[in-house]
Amino acid sequence: MKKLTLLMLFCIATITSKAQNDLDALLAAGVKNAERFANDYLMSGTDGLMHSMNAGWFNTADAKPLGGFEISIIANASTIQDEHKSFLMNIADYNSDPDQDFVVSFTDASTSKSVATALGENEPDIDIVVTYDDPILGPQQETITLPSGIGSDTANLLPTAFIQGAIGLSKGIELKARFVPKINTDDVDISMYGAGLQMEFTKWLPADKLLPVAISGLVAYTHLDGTYDISGSTGISGSNQRIENDTNTWLFQLIASTKLPVINFYGGLGYIKGKSESDLLGTYTVSNGPLFSQTITDPFSVSSEASSVRGTIGTKLKIGFFRLNAEYHLSEFNAFSVGINFGFR
Repeated sequence: MKKLTLLMLFCIATITSKAQNDLDALLAAGVKNAERFANDYLMSGTDGLMHSMNAGWFNTADAKPLGGFEISIIANASTIQDEHKSFLMNIADYNSDPDQDFVVSFTDASTSKSVATALGENEPDIDIVVTYDDPILGPQQETITLPSGIGSDTANLLPTAFIQGAIGLSKGIELKARFVPKINTDDVDISMYGAGLQMEFTKWLPADKLLPVAISGLVAYTHLDGTYDISGSTGISGSNQRIENDTNTWLFQLIASTKLPVINFYGGLGYIKGKSESDLLGTYTVSNGPLFSQTITDPFSVSSEASSVRGTIGTKLKIGFFRLNAEYHLSEFNAFSVGINFGFR
């Protein structure tokens, strides 16, 4: 559950939660190699998270009038496809630095292999071997079991959840905000918030009241940051060991919806753009044989960018102050969202 909770928020706990010594071994194989692997390993997870974060921003194109408001509890999830669960690890990339004094190889001498991302699982385990010359003991080898990801632990879903509010300003303008209450535990500190502006174009037309549909545009921003204390799980001596993540996304959406009293349908075309950056920070004392070691400070940063068009279709049920909506998004990571809404318009 700890692994799933952190993945929901910034998709990076699985490097340390599967095997305590994997990170140590990857650093011993070189900071650049550890950074290269972490970037490929985490990319699909952070990309899926960015898609999940951008679901649920709207449930109609009909903007609220001045003073109209809505409070919502929204649960989202992006779906994990098979292509998100693995990446091709080319062993030549891990031996490309002319200054490195070791050689990386698969145990079966393969030149490349499909290995698990943070969303997949290696079945069976996949090992690599780091071969180096010890000044005292001569040629030495260290075997590293590559970390698996969440596998089937999440039923192929990347979930997020928010509390969201919207208020009508005037002339078809609606202001939105969402947040996750700040989470502080022994290991994890998380905060998430966002803001959006929706403008209904049909409100500017003289015959607005007579039109059976509404059309609007939405621009929304979401930010997530978190810190995960890994001091107790790395198996590496050092201090202030942590992973910090900063994720920022933008959504640009065109929306159309019906204007019926009880049941309505909505849909639209949008564009998601975002960037997620994860930093491995602190000091790490990595051993090279029994007599030699080095201390590495703030070893590396990895990042991924999402840029994708998406289509949306949804429905909304309205009964007095109570509304219930559900929607589905088609994109690089498909996503769905359900919301419980209370409001007045």
